[in-house]
Amino acid sequence: MGVFARHGFRNLAERTKLSSFLHSTPEDHPDVEKMSGPERLRRSFEELGPTYVKLGQVLATRPDLIPDEYAAEFSKLHDQVSPLPFAEIETLLKSELKEFFADFSSIEAEPLGSASIAQVHRAQLKSGEKVVIKVQRPGILDVIQDDLSVLFLLADGLEKYVPESRAYNPRGIVNEYFKTLELETNFIVEGNNLRRMKNNFPKGSEVRVPTVYWNYCTEKVLVMEAFEGTPLSQWTGSQVSVEARDQIFQHILKGYMKMVFVDGLFHGDLHAGNVIIMENQNVGLIDFGVVGRLTSRTQSAIVNMLLALKKEDYERMALEYVELAPFSEAVNLELFSRDLRELLAPFYGLTLKDVNLGKLLLGSAGLAAEHGLTLPSELLMFFKSLVGIESLGRKIQNDFDFLTAAMEFAEELSASGATTDHVTKQFSTVARDSQSLFNNLPRQLNFMLKKLNSPGHAFHLRIENLFELKRAFESSFNLVFLGLIISALIISGTMMYPHAQTGPVVGGLPTITFLMYMMAGILGIIAFINYIRKP
Repeated sequence: MGVFARHGFRNLAERTKLSSFLHSTPEDHPDVEKMSGPERLRRSFEELGPTYVKLGQVLATRPDLIPDEYAAEFSKLHDQVSPLPFAEIETLLKSELKEFFADFSSIEAEPLGSASIAQVHRAQLKSGEKVVIKVQRPGILDVIQDDLSVLFLLADGLEKYVPESRAYNPRGIVNEYFKTLELETNFIVEGNNLRRMKNNFPKGSEVRVPTVYWNYCTEKVLVMEAFEGTPLSQWTGSQVSVEARDQIFQHILKGYMKMVFVDGLFHGDLHAGNVIIMENQNVGLIDFGVVGRLTSRTQSAIVNMLLALKKEDYERMALEYVELAPFSEAVNLELFSRDLRELLAPFYGLTLKDVNLGKLLLGSAGLAAEHGLTLPSELLMFFKSLVGIESLGRKIQNDFDFLTAAMEFAEELSASGATTDHVTKQFSTVARDSQSLFNNLPRQLNFMLKKLNSPGHAFHLRIENLFELKRAFESSFNLVFLGLIISALIISGTMMYPHAQTGPVVGGLPTITFLMYMMAGILGIIAFINYIRKP
């Protein structure tokens, strides 16, 4: 809390009842008054270390969770840290690999890269293969666990004591971040991502994925094939022709669209540092710690959104958002589609040179959140990856139109009779609605039949103004009941009259008859009063 207080958030510590953690009164950062709230929070994250930096990076791609100005500021965070001494890395490798460590003939002490969670070293096996070793930084899991405990404490304090923060669901944000880190810090998961992705790009493909050496992989160590080439982040392109540059980008673009529209498994962090330019204009993809997995429903929704953008059908686009999100009665579809039009229409027809489609779609996701829609995380990861693809495009080409490229890709799939034709069917404007109906109707009917046949199933009937109906029914029943009693008393008294002539007389009537008539009269008066008081 001292770091946040020093950057101008002392009041927040007091409101969340965490000021007791301030062991002293820290001096504010000298420039705190000149900086905006988002900038002060970014600087706090940078000072707090890797867990907070990665949290900021995750939030930078979630405009549905945080305001735009914070997302823009968090995008400036960089996950670069000083490398650890090689002796520490070597000790960890020996501990993790045990007898397999002897299979390495050499490991370069100078790392290829160093980030908050891991650093990467080139190596060579005694069998001759050149490999890359990704090693988790010793002790990083303990650091992350401690930081997450503090983040959960902060989130609880915000939700409990700062009402205006509840709209952003602080605890939900930390929960989602925890799940992301849990996968990213398990290198067995990343190795499996590599295996599946390599199967989707078989030998001979223009897009290559490294082979994993499973004998040398643990949760903290990942050994994979080393690619020979130049990272796109260091590539100028001056040594190749314009045609070759176009070919390289086409390989990247088509590989990306295959991942999204055909495989449903795509690289979630596709920036220039994760693309290797190889010989013959082939490209290699690395670092699969973050991947996106798309269901067929989400794939179909993405296709429909792109078609809606192409045709300026903003109502269709709004409907796709509504159908993907959990049901909410609060959404006004007409108002949402109008706001989408105001956001997107000014950029219609512009290409990469003038506008970034991925950022626009992330903005539309933020708009959906304002309208009360909770979107699936894989859709937002697709939008983020599209930002990365367009960034790669700017580095290689002067301009391109992603929507046109997507339509051409669908046509190529159809013409080549590729492994699956569901993507081309989804791109059909005539069939997309009926296909969605026919795909979902059997599933819904099956669910409904299961529900009806379950042992504990009961129908729940809701009738408006049921309380008033119940009260009216009870009142009417009481009147009928009183009427029956009054009738029974009168009839009984009349039948007793001939047989009670010799007994006492009241008002000229036998006593028993008089009493029965009197009781009937009293009940009649009660029934009349209840009748005139009935609502």
